[in-house]
Amino acid sequence: MKLGFISSILDSSSFEEVIDTAAELGYECVEVACWPKEKAARRYAGITHIDMEALTEDRIASIRQYCQKKHVAISALAYYPNTLTDDLDQRRRTVDHLKAMIAAAPKLNVDTITTFIGRIQTLTVEENLKVVQEVWPPIIRLAEKYKVRIAIENCPMLFGPDQWPGGQNLMTTPAIWRRVFDLIPSEYFGLNYDPSHFVWQQMDYIRPLYEFREKIFHVHYKDIKVYSEKLRDLGTMAYPLDYMSPKLPGLGDVDWGKYVSALTDIGYNGFSCIEIEDKAFEDSSEKVLDALRLSYRYMRQFVI
Repeated sequence: MKLGFISSILDSSSFEEVIDTAAELGYECVEVACWPKEKAARRYAGITHIDMEALTEDRIASIRQYCQKKHVAISALAYYPNTLTDDLDQRRRTVDHLKAMIAAAPKLNVDTITTFIGRIQTLTVEENLKVVQEVWPPIIRLAEKYKVRIAIENCPMLFGPDQWPGGQNLMTTPAIWRRVFDLIPSEYFGLNYDPSHFVWQQMDYIRPLYEFREKIFHVHYKDIKVYSEKLRDLGTMAYPLDYMSPKLPGLGDVDWGKYVSALTDIGYNGFSCIEIEDKAFEDSSEKVLDALRLSYRYMRQFVI
């Protein structure tokens, strides 16, 4: 496995500065944020380290050469919107941007897009599955054409009242994964596996690795700390951020030894990226670098 991080945490850095930071700290890859340049609706969104609209042949060559020079690979092009939003104009723009990323990926020597499948948060799972059948087959057909894998992260995108009641990403559980993969069978359609989202949902984050081993295209290392006293008081029906918090790997409740051990069991040898969303390390650029240093040091005991 190659160890990297998702670039969103370096939101004020250029692409070259992100790659420089990765190289200086010892990382081997970066999952590069590729949002369109528009106002972000939430933290860690709207970050553009590779601009699809400015991706000329010269810029493509420059990106490839810089990565080669610094010995840092691009693990995936990252874009995490709500692709199934009921705002149809926004849905069209989102899908168009995702398609542009798919077409651009091979030019950048990248074979994976990391994203969400989306969800209309006021509709049931069954109703959303019908929307998935309308929106996603053309995207996957394009991915097949360009031989680019689509890796859906399992984050429910349900944190507070803005995403209530159903969240903004449907692909959150093994039960739903089976249904979606049955609807859209493709070797280019799979998962960006993040164990932290199973922790706060009170789910097993190890067992699904074995069942879905062929669908795991990319993995995240983000930790979650569940505050048990708050959970006992609020219950699982509360807004999740009221009883849990994202943390650096090793500072939460994920057993990283067991997780990486299971990845080795299934023969996963792809890219693995740390996702930093720990508010304790957001006060300054130096604290952000500390978060990257600490996370690297901790995960290196498992990923060599």
